[in-house]
Amino acid sequence: MSTQRSAKQLAKFLDYVLSRRPDEFGLVPDKRGFFKIKELLKAINEEAGFRYVRHSHLDEIFVTLPDHPFEIEAKLIRSKIRDRLPQRSVALDTPKLLFTCVRHKAYPHACVKGIRPAAFSHIVLSSDIDMARRIGKRFDPDPVVLHVNVQQSELQGVVFFQAGETLYLTNFIPADCFSGPALPKEKPLAKSAKKAGVSPQPQNAGSFFIELDESGRAVKPASSNSKDTKVDRKKKKIKPHLLQ
Repeated sequence: MSTQRSAKQLAKFLDYVLSRRPDEFGLVPDKRGFFKIKELLKAINEEAGFRYVRHSHLDEIFVTLPDHPFEIEAKLIRSKIRDRLPQRSVALDTPKLLFTCVRHKAYPHACVKGIRPAAFSHIVLSSDIDMARRIGKRFDPDPVVLHVNVQQSELQGVVFFQAGETLYLTNFIPADCFSGPALPKEKPLAKSAKKAGVSPQPQNAGSFFIELDESGRAVKPASSNSKDTKVDRKKKKIKPHLLQ
């Protein structure tokens, strides 16, 4: 009895997410109304009281509730009733500033080449910075939050689509249309080595370096005088009291 009731409560919650307001959870359906199950689980696990939900709980709904309102196709899920979903349309009254996230590793590349879709089929942006960060954390524990200048983007031909109350989509954002944190500076050693065209080598214990002349040839170290070396060794062996 308790299992049946739990499945009904979860089904009711999922019905709200999948058929009415997926944008409240940072979710965007594809053209057929499907959501990736993996992305759905990430989103609902962020909600208090639903952090326990796994794929097996979706299976439980299908087994225990014969009138369940969902359809599963491979790794996708959608609601059977989709007429209340937010309709995707060209944004007419877009805020001046939108927010989106990129992975830390991808940030230097985005600063040069611009932003392109990575985890999703479109770039997902939000007018709410907290929602943008929430979406970003689903593919990077510490994502880089970017501030997108909407007017500058539109002047360069970028078209924004509205996908809910605070969500927006687009296919590309040029590198000069957003701002973010400063890129980490290279270490001085790495900079000097890059200018010289030489890759820095690790200084291991007991290693030595070959000196090169201007033409790049090895310079032989000045040979030490064997006689002087023997004299130095003898001096080291002389006992201190004999020098008094």
